[in-house]
Amino acid sequence: MAKLDKEEKDLLDSYERDEWRPAADMESDIDRYGQYARASSKKDMRVNIRLSKKDLDALQKRALEEGIPYQTLMGSVLHKYVDGRLVEKNR
Repeated sequence: MAKLDKEEKDLLDSYERDEWRPAADMESDIDRYGQYARASSKKDMRVNIRLSKKDLDALQKRALEEGIPYQTLMGSVLHKYVDGRLVEKNR
């Protein structure tokens, strides 16, 4: 077995303690997230944007933490914003 980092080990321990429960309406969730995936994969426009180095570095760091490319994270944030699903959160 590959060596796990702390977060992966915590997840595995939580799973092994049987703390995970199925979603209340899994079929609906699967359908909803499938629609999100299909919609987000239709990328037919290109946009150029200028950002400060500080913001780009922070964005790239956050994307790395999430395990996704930073451009994918940017697209996701913008998509959630225009859908009205972007929620402010204090860090």
